[in-house]
Amino acid sequence: MEDQKEIDNLLNELERLRQENSTLKKQLNFGKPKRTVIVPESFAPVFDVAEENVRRYFEEVHCDAEHGEITINGERYILFRAAAISYEFLDVFKELYSNYSEEEAVRIGNNFLFDIAHVLGKEDAKAFHKKMNLTDPVEKLSAGPVHFAYTGWANVEILPESNPSLDDNFYLKFYHHNSFEAQSWIKAKRKSEIPVCTMNCGYSSGWCEESFGFPLTTVEIACEAQGAERCTFIMAPPDKIYEYLEKQDPKKQSADYEVPVFFQRKYNEDKLRESLQQKETLLQEVHHRVKNNLQVISSLLNLQKNSINDEELRGEFMSSISRVNTMARIHEMIYGNKNVSSINIEKYFTKLLRSLYQVYNTSGNAIEVKVEIKLYDVIFYPDKAIPLGLILNEIACNSFKYAFPGKGIFYLKLTEDAGKYLLVVGDNGKGLPENIKEGSLGLSLIPILCEQIDAQLEVVNSSQGLEYRITFQH
Repeated sequence: MEDQKEIDNLLNELERLRQENSTLKKQLNFGKPKRTVIVPESFAPVFDVAEENVRRYFEEVHCDAEHGEITINGERYILFRAAAISYEFLDVFKELYSNYSEEEAVRIGNNFLFDIAHVLGKEDAKAFHKKMNLTDPVEKLSAGPVHFAYTGWANVEILPESNPSLDDNFYLKFYHHNSFEAQSWIKAKRKSEIPVCTMNCGYSSGWCEESFGFPLTTVEIACEAQGAERCTFIMAPPDKIYEYLEKQDPKKQSADYEVPVFFQRKYNEDKLRESLQQKETLLQEVHHRVKNNLQVISSLLNLQKNSINDEELRGEFMSSISRVNTMARIHEMIYGNKNVSSINIEKYFTKLLRSLYQVYNTSGNAIEVKVEIKLYDVIFYPDKAIPLGLILNEIACNSFKYAFPGKGIFYLKLTEDAGKYLLVVGDNGKGLPENIKEGSLGLSLIPILCEQIDAQLEVVNSSQGLEYRITFQH
């Protein structure tokens, strides 16, 4: 008894589903239309096959509203209101990009719609070709306009001058009758100054691109939403589209048409990245040449120094040579990086101090150099790093030359608090010696360089050592 009841329930459910499926078919009006696409007589045979293939695909329609699911031939589909992805979508974009001009906001929105539709066209084509076992490129393409009609985008009319060839001479000119985008504008009693069938362009080019295996784009050259008699389109490879556009209306320039490029943003990003790489290479070359020129200057100063007998003057020459060499080392560190626009400050300071120590610790004093940077991977731009390097040069040179009669410690600390950096550089030597004048070039350069980076300088000098405290922002 229970088994019979369960069987009856199943039979009732099956009948309910059949009736629901039949109702949905009537609602969607799939049935057996005679023709969904208008084509030249020469194209008719292949499109007759396409009509049959697509009709068979859409025979099996199932709507299960209880579980929120619509399936066609085993594939799940979803429904959108046409207006929501046409003029309403662009209205939202105008609000989101209100800081842009309306023209630019619409352009950004249309690029977005084209990209989405192009992907949908490619993926729908791929799935349909696989489901219906289509392998010939022309058969694959011809199914597109029929599928287009069954899914509610528009009816397609392909014009006789079209040339759907398997090379870069591919050219299609076609109308979209009853385009969902144009009709959305018309039913809302709105008129556009530009063509509005952006998703129609993206979907059709995506399907055909997947069918033929090379890039294609579509341009709408006239639109019913503008007041034109028909929505008219041209499809061609991106590098040939302008040639065809110029033939349409000799009075119009190519720039008058909005030619969509699939993932225009990615294309622009790639171009920008390529431009940045070229500039990085150029900057590296500039730094390399500056370093070489500084080395030439250093060599000339060394030659001049050898002819000077006055010890004080020779010392000043030595300091100038040191500054030139430091600038050369800085440029070497910069152009040696992959990214010339930023410098790892820990590696930068450590390397610079090591090279200065090797130059000035000729007496063999046991000077311990301590570098303490309590920040992970601190990156500075050259406009900050170069003056800091020169400041460090002046402080370190003076310390290594004058601070220590024997053992000693030279230290550098960099810390950060609330967006402000504190650089502490000093030693535990004997402080500023009396024979270094307050107005000496080395001591005068340090405050000047601090001013360049808007830094505050504090100097603590005593018999227990000399310390520079430099506060600055990134």
